[in-house]
Amino acid sequence: MKRTNGHYALLFVLLGGLVGCASVPREAGFPDVRQNVTDRIGYQVQWYRGAPEEAEVAEAIRSQLRDALTVDEAVQIALLNNRWLQAIYEDLGVAQADVVQAGLLHNPIFGGDATFPTSGGIPDLFFSVVTNFLDIFYIPLRKAVANAAFEGAKLQVTGAAMDLSGQTRAAFYRVQADGQLLEMLQQVVLATEATYEAARRMHEAGNIRNLDLHNEQALYEQARLDLEAAEALMVEGRERLNSLMGLWGADTKWTLANRLPDIPEQQMDLSDLEKRAITTSLDLGIAKQEIETFGQLLGLTQSTALVPALDLGASAEREDGGWKIGPAAALALPIFDQGQARIATVQAELRRRQAKYLAVAVEVRSVVRVIRQRLITARRIAEHYQNVTLPLRSLITEESQLHYNAMQIGIFQLLLAKRQEIQAGRNYIQALHAYWVARSDLDLLLQGRHSNLSKFSQVETQMPVPLMVSTRGE
Repeated sequence: MKRTNGHYALLFVLLGGLVGCASVPREAGFPDVRQNVTDRIGYQVQWYRGAPEEAEVAEAIRSQLRDALTVDEAVQIALLNNRWLQAIYEDLGVAQADVVQAGLLHNPIFGGDATFPTSGGIPDLFFSVVTNFLDIFYIPLRKAVANAAFEGAKLQVTGAAMDLSGQTRAAFYRVQADGQLLEMLQQVVLATEATYEAARRMHEAGNIRNLDLHNEQALYEQARLDLEAAEALMVEGRERLNSLMGLWGADTKWTLANRLPDIPEQQMDLSDLEKRAITTSLDLGIAKQEIETFGQLLGLTQSTALVPALDLGASAEREDGGWKIGPAAALALPIFDQGQARIATVQAELRRRQAKYLAVAVEVRSVVRVIRQRLITARRIAEHYQNVTLPLRSLITEESQLHYNAMQIGIFQLLLAKRQEIQAGRNYIQALHAYWVARSDLDLLLQGRHSNLSKFSQVETQMPVPLMVSTRGE
């Protein structure tokens, strides 16, 4: 039986005209991402692909680093200079390429055979060229899947930029808190050193006991250890911020204000937080887009299940010195594989995305309530330390010093008062830091993103690559 697949020159000219000369757009949807990021968080992003403006941006960043950084400047530098974010932008290029690929016909397949008579003579030749005729009808379905996935990729990249902004802001506040703590501990070391030196001179004069001297020395040595630990934390915090801002070498010598801002007098508007968060949620938008993608993929899979391919073309055969040319067709018979497994897989994935959408909605509401309470609590604690505890501890230390000088209390009571004042100062810094982190988290959540959703909503389930689904059922 001769193998006769088809080839008509006119057919392939027409098919080529349907597809045209497709190319991958260079922008790959980045203008949409840039606009979305600006609208949501108010910062600029840039995708560097060998453009001349990259050097200009680098010089602008170095100019900002010459002065003390603000939190907004740190976030902007990170969004422009973080190379992990630049790597994530390439997801747009991949998704855009998939859109282009979805609009292309499969290349025609050319085949040939030659048989040689054993008795000698002219060989018999067979030539064929075939293409999947149904590709013409499946292209719109494939493009619908690809476009839905492309929109999802743009939302994912937008979310990555917003995550980076939140991480940078939190790291900046951490460095500020560490700097404030370091400044306080430096003063503690100076104070305890002076007290220890005074105690040593008094001990040499025979005015205090060995126990009193040793207690003063222990307080001084502990202050030195605390300062050393704080310096190490400061280095770690700065390196974390360097990493987020994409800085290295001489650019890491930046400075910033070492004090966290005070609690603002004007309280944040906390009304209708759940409604506002749900309305702006990018996470819900991503989950919804996944539903759209798998809905389109289900339509493609169902359409290609029974008739995945219909090959049409022509063949030419030379036999007994003459040529025979004629049409040919090949149709896959859905006897064993009727696409039921592929359809069931996509249906399950679609149901998974629908369940995930509802789960994200519930969790966004929960996270709003948690952050709201964290913000309120941090504000109350910080204000109480600022207005009540710190002044009270300072007064207790001053009075204890006076009573100790008058020999009305012992050294242990004085040392206890000093330690409690130091601890109150640390607690205030921690409360102030907790407030600004909670404030930043709530701002980001209301802008549509929160990276601390539970592991269930963050797990990336195994997603079939929609554009690579073969219409041949392979």
